[in-house]
Amino acid sequence: QYEEFKDRVGEIVNGTVKRVEYGNTIVDLGRGEGVMRRDQSIPRELFNIGDRIRTYIYDVRAEAKGPQVMLSRAHPGFMAKLFAQEVPEVYDGVIEIRAAARDSGSRAKMAVLSNDSSIDPVGACVGMRGSRVQAVVAELQGEKIDIIQWNPDEPTFIVNALAPAEVSKVVLDEEAGRVEVVVPDEQLSLAIGRRGQNVRLASQLTGWQIDIITEAQDSERRQKEFTERTVLFQEALDVDEVIAQLLVTEGFATVEDLAYVEPYEISDIEGFDEETAEELQARARDYLDKLAAALDAKRVELGVEDGVMAVPGVTGAIAVALGEGGVKTVEDLADLATDEIRGGYEVKNGERVKVPGVLESFNLAQEDAELLILQARVAAGWIDASELPQPEPEYEEEGEYAEGEYDPEAVFAQNPDANEGHEGREHADLPADSDAEVFGEDLEKSRDA
Repeated sequence: QYEEFKDRVGEIVNGTVKRVEYGNTIVDLGRGEGVMRRDQSIPRELFNIGDRIRTYIYDVRAEAKGPQVMLSRAHPGFMAKLFAQEVPEVYDGVIEIRAAARDSGSRAKMAVLSNDSSIDPVGACVGMRGSRVQAVVAELQGEKIDIIQWNPDEPTFIVNALAPAEVSKVVLDEEAGRVEVVVPDEQLSLAIGRRGQNVRLASQLTGWQIDIITEAQDSERRQKEFTERTVLFQEALDVDEVIAQLLVTEGFATVEDLAYVEPYEISDIEGFDEETAEELQARARDYLDKLAAALDAKRVELGVEDGVMAVPGVTGAIAVALGEGGVKTVEDLADLATDEIRGGYEVKNGERVKVPGVLESFNLAQEDAELLILQARVAAGWIDASELPQPEPEYEEEGEYAEGEYDPEAVFAQNPDANEGHEGREHADLPADSDAEVFGEDLEKSRDA
């Protein structure tokens, strides 16, 4: 059975329901049988023994108790394969399904791209009067499907993915893998969706963690940031409010920004000259030196050893925060988990409770927190430096994909359970253990067959 089905992962197969055990459906596939677990079936979908059903093979496992053919009707790849059967342009490769995300039984999103400029990919998938999409919807028990245009420009793709909501502005944070989307106040509930469904599916479809705020919240935050930065420059540089506001307006956000830029970037500001630029930078560096000395004295007072400061990525402010959190040695830092650094959630008495992280205020990305722990383990001698993750090279040559472009192989991420929305601000985090598969290769196999 393993040899029979190992090369059929990613295919739709027809079978007969053989039996149902504890919510799991055993399906007779002719030359073997497969199992569809409860979480891989469409909610509220019931089968009786002898029913004919179509399922999707998402995995074939060679286990000790025998080979297991894992079936699904909730997998995003199942929906994509159904469209390949219903839409000739998809089957022939004229239209590509780049990504799909599902909240099975409720709603789904699918991104498509046409390799022929004369063919509208969305219209082709919908069909005349919705005939093609309705055939898929019927198989998925009435699941609503949003078909959107895929775009290599990430902000544009994100805007498309959040449809039908209107978007005012998109701000990407590539290092953190997050994007902030600003929407009109009246569009907030539509952008978030019921229980965060719309933003969650858009996040899975695009591969970005999406934060949604209103225009009013964005304006209020920007005004607050402007005021805070103005006060910071006034105190750090001992200048009046007008000069501080001018620096903020020109894009300087921190004293470090001002201290280490090329002098001409300051002297080019209207009303400033080279002498003014030199004086401002001298004051900025003097302020940073005093701040570093104060932080180091605080670190020593907290009992944080010097070795912690030698760990790459640890600054004076981070060392103080670690000391306040009881992390005082390299071994203490090396022994931390990512959630203990960034913060997370745990269940207490049946309730989900927020647990703060020792460096939560620094908003470290998941990858940065993991790297900090690994660097500490290298410093502690627990692992070798060769085990550190190596940065991926960025290719710019013809035939490779430059930064900001998408790999053409689509990845379909399975939906996690719905998270409750947050009033006024919603975010969707991609699950670390999402099921994924490359659909393009499977479709190629189907055409060859």
